[in-house]
Amino acid sequence: MDAIALLSHPSPASIIAYRSGVGITARQFLADAALLAQRLPKAKHVLNVCADRYRFTVGLAACLMSERVSLLPSTHTPQVITQLAAFAADAFCLTDDMRCEIELPQVYYPDLIIESASPNAPAIPFEVPRIAASQLAAIVFTSGSTGMPVPFRKTWGLLTRSVLSGAQTLGLLDGRSHALVGTVPGQHMYGFESTVLLALLSGNALSAERPFYPADVAAAVAQVPRPRGLVTTPIHLRTLLSSGVDFPALDLVISATAPLSRELAGEVEEKYGASLLEIYGSTETGQIALRRTAQTPAWRLWPGVHLTVSNGQVFAQGGHVEQLTPMCDVIEITGKDEFLLHGRTADLVNVAGKRSSFGYLNAQLNAIPGVIDGAFFLREESSGSTGVARLAAVVVAPGMSVATLTERLRQLIDPVFLPRPLLIVQQLPRNATGKLPQHALQGFADEQLRINESQ
Repeated sequence: MDAIALLSHPSPASIIAYRSGVGITARQFLADAALLAQRLPKAKHVLNVCADRYRFTVGLAACLMSERVSLLPSTHTPQVITQLAAFAADAFCLTDDMRCEIELPQVYYPDLIIESASPNAPAIPFEVPRIAASQLAAIVFTSGSTGMPVPFRKTWGLLTRSVLSGAQTLGLLDGRSHALVGTVPGQHMYGFESTVLLALLSGNALSAERPFYPADVAAAVAQVPRPRGLVTTPIHLRTLLSSGVDFPALDLVISATAPLSRELAGEVEEKYGASLLEIYGSTETGQIALRRTAQTPAWRLWPGVHLTVSNGQVFAQGGHVEQLTPMCDVIEITGKDEFLLHGRTADLVNVAGKRSSFGYLNAQLNAIPGVIDGAFFLREESSGSTGVARLAAVVVAPGMSVATLTERLRQLIDPVFLPRPLLIVQQLPRNATGKLPQHALQGFADEQLRINESQ
């Protein structure tokens, strides 16, 4: 049976992670993972919610070494946890938060690991475990059209093929140890692949921190040695650029979760003096393509992956994408291994017979000087026994009025797409990866309207 090493670091002293600037060796990592694997409950399924990226990675390794399966839902709301418990009745929660409120049996990480760091702990030989390529490593979930989590099973072989293809394309297999700082959680598919598995499988190192505010991101980057990369999202990049915070030198910036504009990518490269590479993928396929957005709109596919069209639907297959997988985006195939992305299939908007997309409308809104963040969405309004969906928008634009913003938008988009209402707010309800689920926007807008009416 084919087996693949858990990590690719060449020696026991190789640095696999940094916490507060202090390196953690591969030997220590394997000792922590071995001890955790022994101490976990005998259950098969683990919901690993450790916020510390190193602890999350140790938890993942412990599960792989003991043939447990990591569950990675997109959110941890009570409803999702209830659905997860129904999916895997034996599931327990591995956490490093004493205040964790997830209603599953809980195991607190630090209580399990403290012995391995003790000076009296017995020396453990450095032997990198090999994991069967066919072993089920993780089950990741997306929300289907019904709101029920849809599971996608990821074997160790599938994950490693995807990540190693990406590492080569990103230039991270050049023999140097790169330090990767991420603003995205390890539990999200993008963070899972690009900050956790990428470090393990390409001989690089991860940062345990998950900074959010610009000053914290800059501090986390400054604490790790060069060459170093920042794994982040478009919303974080916009915030960093507008913050004015002095930033340490970077060697690479990686972005995903939403398309970047060429202008924003150019600003990032100019300010940080590093190439910005944008990754395209999905929970279903994993990462499959990359582009240097400041230079080209075209995406280049991972080695072995190809796209085909059938009945107007684009499908991906090949390489690490084992099954013919439908894509949820509007894609124009421009070459054997290249394509253009024109937005999500579910992103299309039709008003009064005119078509647009949320991606286009959001791009126009966020291009207005003074707008820090903003998003269009469909807001359902009750009218008798039927619901009427109308375009609305929420915008962070300090010092600007609704009238001014509306007039600026009128110059950029067809009047039929002007949002009603347009709400100026202090902050948008983005999740940990910077995304704005439609249901969250609707609830947020209703709350803001109630606040405005009561004032």
